[in-house]
Amino acid sequence: MNKESKIRVGISVGDLNGIGPEVILKTFADSRMFDFCTPVVFANSRLMNFFKKNLKLKTLIQPIKEIEKIVEGKLNVVEVWEETVQINYGKEDTTIGSYAIKSLEAATKALKEDHIDVLVTAPIHKTAIQSDTFKFPGHTDYLNQELEGDSLMFMVSDELKVGLLTDHVALTDVAKKLTPGVISQKISTIHQSLIKDFGISKPKIAVLGINPHTGDNGVIGKEDDEVLRPTLQKIKEAGKLVYGPYAADSFFGSNNYRQFDAIVASYHDQGLIPFKTIAFGKGVNYTAGLNKVRTSPDHGTAFEIAGKGIADASSFSEAVFRGIAIYKHRCMYAEISENPLKKQLKKR
Repeated sequence: MNKESKIRVGISVGDLNGIGPEVILKTFADSRMFDFCTPVVFANSRLMNFFKKNLKLKTLIQPIKEIEKIVEGKLNVVEVWEETVQINYGKEDTTIGSYAIKSLEAATKALKEDHIDVLVTAPIHKTAIQSDTFKFPGHTDYLNQELEGDSLMFMVSDELKVGLLTDHVALTDVAKKLTPGVISQKISTIHQSLIKDFGISKPKIAVLGINPHTGDNGVIGKEDDEVLRPTLQKIKEAGKLVYGPYAADSFFGSNNYRQFDAIVASYHDQGLIPFKTIAFGKGVNYTAGLNKVRTSPDHGTAFEIAGKGIADASSFSEAVFRGIAIYKHRCMYAEISENPLKKQLKKR
């Protein structure tokens, strides 16, 4: 990216029967947003204008045929499809789900080819997206296949960051998934992300136990004693500031989380229930561990309010700002980490 140009934020439109188009249009109805980035939505301009008119918004929309022709100061819309799409707010629809995937695939391709710098994904419906060609439970798993690195769901806000050892996994399968290798790899990803993506030089990380009361010395499960504690000890011996396991039931209510740069939860709801309770509306889902930056709001499709014009766009706006901030941190980290000898040679 040219240093003088604004960061290019690519946006996948999400489920068209949900609130994705609404929160996108509301975010960029504020013209000040164009001071921070140049947004590009992968969808269809006629459809986005339909949503704009229906919601009585004044967002400046710029239709473009090719990603190379994006313009600053407007919400660019790349024409991913030409046909008319029937919208039924609040309805689960596999046809609509297929358009969400078309948008995601086009945006991911642009990200891989460096036509955009950051990807922000509007919410999809996990059932509606399933097909013979798309069998991923969500964005994270798809992007893990398409991009370089090992993905990790990292929920972040200014006051709280929660990483997951397992994400969209059935509760009955969690313990089987938590091997020493998985635990070490996920914590390493979180540790590196805190340094590279958030500018924290010596991160302090807390890890929550797998079982209630971290197993109570084996009375309520042996996984904490037999798997988690020995693995954390090895990670500590390698020099990382990792603490725990802590009993999850009292950890957040006691404000203990404020003593750490990130919290590692064993499974989805153990981490996301407290995160969304504390940071809802200001939180962002960040996919750490990949070679590209992807963020999304901390809410779903919200079918129950779709089309009513009452959706809160604050989390989507936060996702845009957070993506920009992470991208800038990565650029700074890369510059600082570059071999000093190479820098000297470049100057000659």
